[in-house]
Amino acid sequence: MDHGPSDTEDLLRRCAPQVLGALVRRYGHFDTAEDAVQEALLDAYRTWPSRGVPANPRGWLIRTASRRLTDQLRSDSARRRREERAAALASRDTRTPAPPGMDRAPSDDDTLTLLFLCCHPVLSPAAQVALTLRAVGGLTTTEIARAHLVPEATMAQRISRAKRKVRGERFRQPGPGDRDARLAVVLQVLYLIFNEGYTATSGSTLHRADLAREAIRLARAVRALLPGDGRVTGLLALMVLTEARGAARTGPHGELVPLDEQDRSRWDRAAVREGTALVEEALAQGPAGPYQLQAAIAALHDEADRAEDTDWPQILALYDVLVALAPEPMAELGRAVALAMVRGPRAGLTAVAALEDRLAGHHRLDAVRAHLLERAGDGEAARTAYRRAADHTLSEPEARYLRMRASRLPQPGPDASR
Repeated sequence: MDHGPSDTEDLLRRCAPQVLGALVRRYGHFDTAEDAVQEALLDAYRTWPSRGVPANPRGWLIRTASRRLTDQLRSDSARRRREERAAALASRDTRTPAPPGMDRAPSDDDTLTLLFLCCHPVLSPAAQVALTLRAVGGLTTTEIARAHLVPEATMAQRISRAKRKVRGERFRQPGPGDRDARLAVVLQVLYLIFNEGYTATSGSTLHRADLAREAIRLARAVRALLPGDGRVTGLLALMVLTEARGAARTGPHGELVPLDEQDRSRWDRAAVREGTALVEEALAQGPAGPYQLQAAIAALHDEADRAEDTDWPQILALYDVLVALAPEPMAELGRAVALAMVRGPRAGLTAVAALEDRLAGHHRLDAVRAHLLERAGDGEAARTAYRRAADHTLSEPEARYLRMRASRLPQPGPDASR
């Protein structure tokens, strides 16, 4: 089977956290292991398209990264103990087809252990999220900084400090008590990874399917560990219900298709059924939290055969509970849209204006404002807001869509200023 550059990139992204997990388990040295994995990925990206993908890509990457890592450990002559350990490890045959642990079941693989390691309590919550997005999610420092609305240099320092702090921690699945303590961050990270996969914050494609699939796979693995936790089930339900619409979100040329214009016959109805069943299970497992509520909102969207059949009053009621429980600005922005659908665009615009300070400069604020202004009949203000949103996003498909919406609005006539 031939692999083009994009196929190779997808394969490497899927393998990267598994390779890093294998190296940290075998050698320790989290920060040095990640450097070695990055070098191995670069070697693969340069050579695989021309030489062909190896029969065992993950094993190839682990062997290559292992050689890089042992070379780095040997070169540190000031740390004799590390050098001796590296020499002992290097004496093993690194050409074996698959290092130990390579054939584990997905629910017990190194990626899941790495996920919990990155959420270690020695790290601050912000550092836990940043490190996991980098090591497990494969997001760049720029992408992580953008998601958290902080400068890239600040995020780079946060990640570097986090790697140093977990350097000596044991690579193992935490016990039940530790696992529960880390779970909130684990779920937040999986949520952010999925969001970046479902709607990429930058680049030429709208959907990074590899990230979305990996987030769902890991959420399933966490649910296998904690089947009775409503938060885990709710997050999985949210991902499954959202990804069910994936095929209809883009047109034939990769252009963005908004929810109310999508061909709903292209939605994955099996996934909708699974997600709806998961929502019901999650709500029965305990008090509704943010993930369960967002999943219930997604289910109401997915269950509507037509956009005009959407139960907006029920969605607004769920958003009211959600923002009271977790007043995050993006949740409040979603509530503003629901409010507009129930009480009219001016009510929604008032809610959007209240978020100006918290989301200043974020393209989604301007995009929602533009949509509501268009519905309110203020074409000139809507056009300005669409263009401002297009200028602020780094996603090429989103920028094209927003400029297209601006261009569709009628231009003011020659007497408009009189």
